Amino acid sequence: MITIRKSDERGHFDFGWLDTRHTFSFGHYVDRNWMGYSVLRVINDDLIAPGQGFGQHPHDNMEIISYIAIGTLAHRDTLGNVRTIGPGEVQVMSAGSGLEHSEFNPSKTERTRLIQIWIKPAARNVKPAYDQKLFPIHDQPGKLHLVASPDGKDGSLPIGQSASIYASVLKPKDAVSLPLGEGRSAWVQIISGTLEVNGTKLAEGDAVALVDEPALSIKAGTWGAHLLAFELPAPPKR
Repeated sequence: MITIRKSDERGHFDFGWLDTRHTFSFGHYVDRNWMGYSVLRVINDDLIAPGQGFGQHPHDNMEIISYIAIGTLAHRDTLGNVRTIGPGEVQVMSAGSGLEHSEFNPSKTERTRLIQIWIKPAARNVKPAYDQKLFPIHDQPGKLHLVASPDGKDGSLPIGQSASIYASVLKPKDAVSLPLGEGRSAWVQIISGTLEVNGTKLAEGDAVALVDEPALSIKAGTWGAHLLAFELPAPPKR
């Protein structure tokens, strides 16, 4: 079964310093039909103005994954991490029993595009942790790069949930696939470009959920594509 989440149906707020789109309910945006998917709770697509960002704020019991599509993001947290991440880099923050952090765009001229993902953890109140890594997503197009997984497979960053995250830049007409085992599902989020996912055509910003499908099959459109793909537990039957 395939379910499409259209880009223009997402929650959208423009605060001047932040232009943000919410795939799932978040903050002032509430849609009871889109409270999350499987263990995915948040996918926010944020455009952050130069010199702007989020002041120090708390998190707990959530796996928070930040993916930079454009620009850079400066991060500081109460674990003592002071880091900057850029395109192709992935940051994983396991909030566990609690931490605080801030994040902002350090550029004076360019906007930062941040895709922030929240995944519900398998265990609560674990010791908080932080990690980040640069992956060759842009240097090695045409493949699915595993960037986060429950066991840190193939050099990916470990997260505390039975979920895997892949990032990919595809050239026009590139095709990639991923098998889905029994009891598993998938979510594909298009950052830019167009895709055909299991025969379904999708535009920039669209997303698609797949359940009871044997595999995920992705083909880039005429101008190529930049995407995130999630391999997840199957959601509960409604």
